[in-house]
Amino acid sequence: MKNQVISEMFERMADVLEFKGENVFKINAYRKASRIIQNLTEDIENIWKMGRLREIPGVGEGIAKKIDEYLHTGKMKKYDEVTHDVSDSLIELMNIPGMGSKTLSLVHKELGVKNLEDLKMVIEDGRLARLPKIGEKKVENIKRGIERLSVMRERLLLGRVLPLVEWIIEDLKKKTKVSQIAPAGSLRRMKETIGDIDILTAGKDGRRIIEQFTHLPQVKEILVSGETKGSIITHGGIQIDLRVVPEESFGAALQYFTGSKAHNIKLRDMAKSRGLKINEYGIFKGEVRLGGQAEEEIYSLLGLPWIPPELREDRGEIEASLEGNLPELVDYQDILGDLHIHSNYSDGTSSIEEIAIKARELGYKFVAICDHSQSVKYAGGLSEDQLLHQIEEIKEINERIDGIKILAGNEVDIKQDGTLDYPDSILAKLDIVIAAIHQGFRKQVTERMIKAMENPYVNIIAHPTGRLISGREGYGVNLDLILEKAAETNTLLEINAYYDRLDLNDINCRKAKKLGIRFSIGTDAHHVDQLWMIRLGVGVARRAWINKLDLINTYPLNELEDFLKMKIWNNYRLMK
Repeated sequence: MKNQVISEMFERMADVLEFKGENVFKINAYRKASRIIQNLTEDIENIWKMGRLREIPGVGEGIAKKIDEYLHTGKMKKYDEVTHDVSDSLIELMNIPGMGSKTLSLVHKELGVKNLEDLKMVIEDGRLARLPKIGEKKVENIKRGIERLSVMRERLLLGRVLPLVEWIIEDLKKKTKVSQIAPAGSLRRMKETIGDIDILTAGKDGRRIIEQFTHLPQVKEILVSGETKGSIITHGGIQIDLRVVPEESFGAALQYFTGSKAHNIKLRDMAKSRGLKINEYGIFKGEVRLGGQAEEEIYSLLGLPWIPPELREDRGEIEASLEGNLPELVDYQDILGDLHIHSNYSDGTSSIEEIAIKARELGYKFVAICDHSQSVKYAGGLSEDQLLHQIEEIKEINERIDGIKILAGNEVDIKQDGTLDYPDSILAKLDIVIAAIHQGFRKQVTERMIKAMENPYVNIIAHPTGRLISGREGYGVNLDLILEKAAETNTLLEINAYYDRLDLNDINCRKAKKLGIRFSIGTDAHHVDQLWMIRLGVGVARRAWINKLDLINTYPLNELEDFLKMKIWNNYRLMK
């Protein structure tokens, strides 16, 4: 698929233009196009062949012409024109968290930095810290960014890998009619970043299956093509391995290659204590094979119920299973709505009606429109009058469209003094209020969040740590104090399902669950093709041992609306 390639071309054009100090509107247009194309659920080449490029939300005539040129010729003149005089090694430095295009431009002009080795040298000899507007603190951030980049080079974001692997699996199902096929490893466990990418399938004609795999349209380079294993590089530069195993070993192999290593070691120790042996071929007593066609057989013969892949991290799941205390995890099918979506009122690309119709197609019963508030000007934050107008539009659409309820919400900024971006008289008109920090990441963040949670109209704290997996550590926040206050005030914490956030992460979610805190999941979608990411949020929830009761996205509409009002009612009773 060309989605990844074209997305990366537009992102690089934006980086280079920012490095050169070009027009900010042009830069933002390329970044927006990159984001939209990256998250398309449909192959852009198919959209192009049907003449529907301009139907992609946010793709204007200029962007469409560039895509058309690339898909016709394999080249984009504007891309070559923008990037020809900036080396790859210099552009690579823009990927360092904490660097940024403007900082890099300054470092390049003043110190002649052209690559990573140059950058490390000017950090080491102190020249970088002496530049105006840099200083020691900025240098420390860049040093941490270099370390983070090194780690991220070895792993891929779940949200980038999952759609690609699922497209490949669907293609293989159609072309080979394999009966059993599944991803394995950390991808199947829904970890936020992925190392090796393995797909496992069962079949008798392994050579034919591998042949089909290595000639899929996503393949750029074939590394291995045999009878039981194929390995390819995709057009996006991602290596994927396919293993073909006998039908009678598929379950054992799936369990073995899913991991985690620590989980599997414990299972092997349990098997050994029972005089059994487990490996990728099955479960054995001596030379006698007892099972292995299904995963459940491995666990059952060890006296365990089947353990969901997301839990297999050796975090107490085996002990809980032995005691009969495994949680009944929230299921992907339990989700009745998405509680954080942006429309074209702020920086989204889809209208409220388009979002509602798409949500209904997904089988949702409700969806929350939560655009930015007025002080977030860079994201088109809504003035009070605009928000009131949006509320009226939502009421009107709710009267016209059956089968879905649009909740009028807002992602209200927590200002630097801890007050909210709208007065309570405005917040009282909303169905749902998500409080968020988008500015002043190091300025009394804990105190500001605590003050926001004391407001009876605030239902949810958005992306509570503020981290970006690929490039930002997050706020300077004392999360323990935040969790305590959320539990005290009955404030929900968001699992932001945007693929580069997944915030709160699974570790912190489980910590919050132990305090009785409940959660919401929102995709933070900025166009309808990002709504699929709700699955990533559910993956986080499952890894955190969360059940349906913990997650308000699973509540029937009437129960959800009552729950969202509960904080206001409790506050009213306390005042009385």
